Amino acid sequence: MADKTDNKAAKDQKGKDPKPKEQKTPAKEAKSGGEKRPRTGRGEGGGIVLEKTDTPKASSGKARLREHYVKAVVPALTKEFSYKNPMAVPKIQKVSINIGLGEATGNSKLMDGAVNEMAAIAGQKPVVTKARKSIAAFKLREGMAIGCMVTLRGDRMFEFLDRLMNVALPRVRDFRGVSPKSFDGRGNYTLGLKDQLIFPEIDYNKVEKTKGMNISITTTAKTDAEGLALLRQMGMPFRQ
Repeated sequence: MADKTDNKAAKDQKGKDPKPKEQKTPAKEAKSGGEKRPRTGRGEGGGIVLEKTDTPKASSGKARLREHYVKAVVPALTKEFSYKNPMAVPKIQKVSINIGLGEATGNSKLMDGAVNEMAAIAGQKPVVTKARKSIAAFKLREGMAIGCMVTLRGDRMFEFLDRLMNVALPRVRDFRGVSPKSFDGRGNYTLGLKDQLIFPEIDYNKVEKTKGMNISITTTAKTDAEGLALLRQMGMPFRQ
C-alpha cells in the first residue's frame, strides 16, 4: 500500500515540475539572423497593424531651379510688381514639347527615332499625335502618325528648363539670345528649335534626320511683362 502511495506522489510531483527552458546556442542565433522582426497585432478594425520601426526615410531632393524660384525669383518679382499676396506671384505651370513630322507618312522609322529622342530629352515617354482628317494633296489619311508631344510638370519641368537654358541653348551656333517677342499676350512663351542635337542626351551617330521642335512654356502671368520678368529671373537668355 505504501509503494502505491509513493508512486502516485512521484507522478504528481513529476507533472508539477516545469519543463526546463531551451537555451539558444550561438549556432541557432546565427541561423535566425540575430535580427528582431517587427511585431504584428490586431487593430480595432480587425486589420493587421505593424509596429513602428526606427528605419529612417529617404529624403526627396528638389530640383535646383525650383529652389531658385522660391528663394530668389519670388522676392524679386514681389519687389518689382508690388504683389500684396504671395500667391499672386506668377509661376510656371507646365512645359509642352512638340515635334511635327510630315515625312513620317512615307517613312515610319522616323517616328520611332523622334519618340526615342524626345523621351531622352524630356525624361518622359511622349504621346504620338495622329492626323484628324484626310488630305489627299499631302497623301495624308486620318489616323496616321504625324508627330509626338510631351507635357512636363513638377520637378521634371524644372530640370528640363534648367538643362535647356544653361546647357542646350548656349550650344546653338552663333547664339545671341532668344527673342523676347514670342509671347502670346497672356504671359505664355513659345520657343522654336531647328535642331535636336543641341541636347547632350542625343547621340549624333544614331540620328537619321535633324528634327525641329516647339517648346511652349505656360505661366500664370496675366501680362507679357510679368511673363518676361518671370522667365528672365529664372535664367532664360533673352536677346538684348
